[in-house]
Amino acid sequence: MAQSDSWIREMCEKHDMISPFVPHLVREAGGKKIISYGLSSYGYDLRVSNHFKIFTNVHNAIVDPKGFSDDEFVHIESDVCIVPPNSFALAVSVEYFKIPRDVITICIGKSTYARCGIIVNVTPFEPEWEGQVTLEISNTTPLPAKIYAHEGLAQVIFFKGSEVCEVSYKDRGGKYMHQTGITIPRL
Repeated sequence: MAQSDSWIREMCEKHDMISPFVPHLVREAGGKKIISYGLSSYGYDLRVSNHFKIFTNVHNAIVDPKGFSDDEFVHIESDVCIVPPNSFALAVSVEYFKIPRDVITICIGKSTYARCGIIVNVTPFEPEWEGQVTLEISNTTPLPAKIYAHEGLAQVIFFKGSEVCEVSYKDRGGKYMHQTGITIPRL
């Protein structure tokens, strides 16, 4: 069952589940409308930081999850990221997550971006995983797409198990445990 905003607030206040934690939905900053972030009804809208890696084919590379090279990206630090048409970028959340052993999440893209053809990969945060979230952003349109740093990009929905899992992500020694910054594929 999805967990309510009061449960999420309590877990963040008592167990530092999301840091920094914003206990309400923020829709405006500096007098301007923004893409919302913060606590929502049954989830949390996370923010994208200002660090991006955009795919490039300068070296005529092949995308290989077993042999991924950081040279396949252009690194950008900016308040706005332009993702080229029919292209892909990686980014990282502002927030750091610590998922409890009896919880799993699903992270999905916000509809504001989806309605513009910008898709954020659906991914779980497994029990006892912790770190910043590496966000995969696809621009499915034939036009350049703009991503706004420090604003909402994806929503995390929390599901509490009826019992604690037998083997957690931490127990397995998961390869993306404690990640900070944009993390490329690992074996």
